[in-house]
Amino acid sequence: MKHARTDWERAEEAHLAAYATHSAGSRGRHHAENDHPLRSCFARDRDRILHSRCFRRLEYKTQVFVNGTADHYRTRLTHTMEMAAVGRTLARILQANEDLTECICLAHDIGHSPFGHAGENVLDDLMKNEGGFDHNLQSLRSVEVIESPYPGFQGINLSWEVRAGLLKHEAHLEHAELDGHPLGPFQSLEAQISDLADDMTYHAHDVDDGLEAGIVTVAQLEQTAFWNLAAAATRERYPNLSDDQFLRATIRNLLELQMVDAVEHARQALETHTPQTVRDVMTAPVRIIDFSPGMKDMLSQFTAFMFEKLYFHHRVADSTQVAVDMMRKLFLHYIEHPETMGKKARARIAQEGLWRTVCDYVAGCTDRYAIEEYQRFGLEDK
Repeated sequence: MKHARTDWERAEEAHLAAYATHSAGSRGRHHAENDHPLRSCFARDRDRILHSRCFRRLEYKTQVFVNGTADHYRTRLTHTMEMAAVGRTLARILQANEDLTECICLAHDIGHSPFGHAGENVLDDLMKNEGGFDHNLQSLRSVEVIESPYPGFQGINLSWEVRAGLLKHEAHLEHAELDGHPLGPFQSLEAQISDLADDMTYHAHDVDDGLEAGIVTVAQLEQTAFWNLAAAATRERYPNLSDDQFLRATIRNLLELQMVDAVEHARQALETHTPQTVRDVMTAPVRIIDFSPGMKDMLSQFTAFMFEKLYFHHRVADSTQVAVDMMRKLFLHYIEHPETMGKKARARIAQEGLWRTVCDYVAGCTDRYAIEEYQRFGLEDK
């Protein structure tokens, strides 16, 4: 039986691949802390993320449909949980660090704005002269600056490897680094797994929600090679399903097909490039965790289909447009009346500046809170 952190570190040494991130070899935290006697650094990070307010707020943030539209649609939180499950499975199969993978998955969207990617675009436009807005960078900002429950330091002081994993759009940039250590040109295997798990998850669950909403139809899906491949696998294994059972099984197959393809591609890449360290993974000639060319082609067609039939469908687009127009008015209200923000936010204005503080505040709003504030200030009449 394992009781101490050092026992877990020895287990990682015995069972994880050489190219995996080992918690005993972590670059540590920005603010020095004593190691926890029982938990590895990444297990400790996972718990800090789970207990944070910014993580809990994901329950009331939009995935595709504005939160509160219906009980069964995914929210930003349920998407994150599904992504973490996929990430852990991939990490286990590939002998990568499951705890680190889970941390990156759990934290990847905590900086996301309300009202999904449309809300993110509004904030980026509003902040175009103030440094812009990107939800990945905001996730890092959330854990380094905004979420600050500990008396000894600002932020929640996550390990370097977790924070680096949140910078997936920065790693490919020349000389990209965090705390003086390089991020790329590719990221750690665990960060790559988390990135792909994000795509894999929404390819499946957005279809599920679209069907549930009656916006996407099976007849439309049958125009795509990816759906037809998943449907054929369902029929081969279960030839006598009811219509509802067939849909549920086929949606699961959308995920399963991606999983099998990604694992096979990763195994071939690992065999070809034989990385022996985390740095070998980051400097490999190609990204290790990816889809095969054939799967990429199918998913590219499928993504285009989803944009046309679901994300840009008038029922989704109209409700989202109402929401983001509301968010724009709310943002500008806070710029004009910063005294109406919360006390903690107001206290950061002197250090962060008004615009960045308002951006942080609005990005942290849930869909529900943004709507309530909009109504409280009577902005519908302005």
